[in-house]
Amino acid sequence: MSAPVLFVAADRGEAAGLPSGAELLVTGVGLVRAAAAVARRLARREYSRVVNIGTAGALHDGMRGVFEVETVTQHDLDVAAIERIMGVPFPVELSLPLVGGGALPTARLASGDAFISDAAVRARLAASADLAEMEGYAVAWAAREAGVPVTLLKQISDNADDESEARWLGALPRAAVELADAARTLGFV
Repeated sequence: MSAPVLFVAADRGEAAGLPSGAELLVTGVGLVRAAAAVARRLARREYSRVVNIGTAGALHDGMRGVFEVETVTQHDLDVAAIERIMGVPFPVELSLPLVGGGALPTARLASGDAFISDAAVRARLAASADLAEMEGYAVAWAAREAGVPVTLLKQISDNADDESEARWLGALPRAAVELADAARTLGFV
């Protein structure tokens, strides 16, 4: 029998559309919680793949639906001083192998410990990313460290602007349906 897929979500609502038999880990919000929960689970059991499903804010106008993440960056880690002290580059971007074969659009993700709801921050992040959220980098890092393939699927819940906080909760039911559909499309359920 092959090892199961581990679905990872920050909030149970993001995974509400998955079938009842899907193996789900709910980590809580933020990079530290996500990394710790995923590392703990991967140390206890073997999985064929980690699939992080969740919502994200769009950093460019007109983005909708679910995206497969091709690169993920920890946007709130300032590495300039670390690189000067250590004398070597300190990479904060992970490239992820795509598994969708074009079935889903792809995007660059910025992860950090802040809910993006400010136009100036959105504009800064948009220079190097398409989406912003709070767990993807940590999930990808923990899975990579454990030697488990990882896929990040992110659904646009808001526009990472001053209306995002008010819209996120209302966007959750649709996100759950779209994320589950994307997981089915890629053959994970």
